[in-house]
Amino acid sequence: MSSSRKIPHADRFTRQQVLKFLIPSLAGVLLFMVPLPYNEGLTIPVAWLAKGFEALLGGALPFIAVVLMGVALFGSLAYAFGGLRKNRKHALLRKLFAVSPLLLLARMLGFLFALLTLLEWGPEWLISEDTGGLLLESLLPLLIAVFLFAGFFLPLLMNFGLLELCGALMSRIMRPVFTLPGRSSIDCVASWIGDGTIGVLMTNKQYEEGYYTQREAAVIGTTFSVVSLTFSIVVLAELGLEHLLMPYYLTIVITGFVLALVMPRIPPLSRKPDTYISEAAGSRESGTPENTSAWRWGWSLAVRKAQDPDNRLTSFAKSGMSNVLDMWLGVLPIVMTLGTISLILAEYTPLFRWLGAPFVPLLEWMQVPEAAAAAQTMVVGFADMFLPAILGSSIESELTRFVIASLSVTQLIYMSEVGGAAAGIEIADRLKGFDPDFCAAHPHRAAHHCPDGPLAAVKG
Repeated sequence: MSSSRKIPHADRFTRQQVLKFLIPSLAGVLLFMVPLPYNEGLTIPVAWLAKGFEALLGGALPFIAVVLMGVALFGSLAYAFGGLRKNRKHALLRKLFAVSPLLLLARMLGFLFALLTLLEWGPEWLISEDTGGLLLESLLPLLIAVFLFAGFFLPLLMNFGLLELCGALMSRIMRPVFTLPGRSSIDCVASWIGDGTIGVLMTNKQYEEGYYTQREAAVIGTTFSVVSLTFSIVVLAELGLEHLLMPYYLTIVITGFVLALVMPRIPPLSRKPDTYISEAAGSRESGTPENTSAWRWGWSLAVRKAQDPDNRLTSFAKSGMSNVLDMWLGVLPIVMTLGTISLILAEYTPLFRWLGAPFVPLLEWMQVPEAAAAAQTMVVGFADMFLPAILGSSIESELTRFVIASLSVTQLIYMSEVGGAAAGIEIADRLKGFDPDFCAAHPHRAAHHCPDGPLAAVKG
């Protein structure tokens, strides 16, 4: 480490400079990481606001979801073929609507599935409450509400120095234990205490801004984006195991910790490239200078970050709303498309039963009762984490139901929420990269995702 890096003494920071770091950062911690009592349980304020918003609008949210997906589709069509393309220099319009033909197709399917479900037109296998209805009536309203508040307030955690402070303090723990940078500790805690989709959103934003490599973003998104404690209790209640809450959640925590240690060190996560979204991004994480404490260095980085001219109130609001619109228009259609298709396969085909068959001998060897009935729940959770609880609720063995409840939550990746959101971001990112307008609007992504990006010659 270079000892030439100078850090200002704490006395050099004015009270106003320190408060500009402390107030937004503490507000972000309160909103995203401090659980508060809610309906005889605990939840973070952002989730509380989202639930209140969802309850306030009630049955209007499925209609709003269809409208948002319609805006995404017809805005993309207008940008590609209509007059909206004249505004190509407008950065936000390009970000929202400059898409490839494949992503345009995904937006078409998502809007079509949602519209048919809303109007109750079409076959039962498409619009039933177990397939399209589950997505439109339950998941999309939740995502709209979560994305609204989490996306808008996310700059409080990311832009005012908190990540710089945690990065300096936690790098000596997170890097050797979980192979992650110190700043990822905020993502991990927000995911475990709050909601998996919040963790996905935070991770994606930091990857786009060059703080995480592809491997690090994949590890956080697939290892730490667990469902909230509240929803874990819902799963437990469906299986009639409320009296086992403490051993149940302790099992989840221990299992999740062990998996977070092991999974980043084995394929496929270990084979993910440790490359940033652009060449210039790799220097974002810097170590502590010699003869300087981690606390002092982190404090200096944090307070200086808070003084960024872009952290004015108007910039904060613009950044927050840009996050919200990007998630609403970019992710909702893909979640609807992938989630509906996955649920149709789970409910109306024997695919997951076939995929679960190899688990029968393993469960029998482990002496799990009713192994055949439990086996299909091992895989069906990929479509939706609540499906194993629904399928397993009729199983008589309490031990088997406990195993199903624990596996359904520690599985983490399910297409109706976290997996859909992560895939929506990943697919949108990859597909947008082949659109020339997108490449021009996002030069930091063009290096890795555009065929003729600035690194094409180096790569080729």
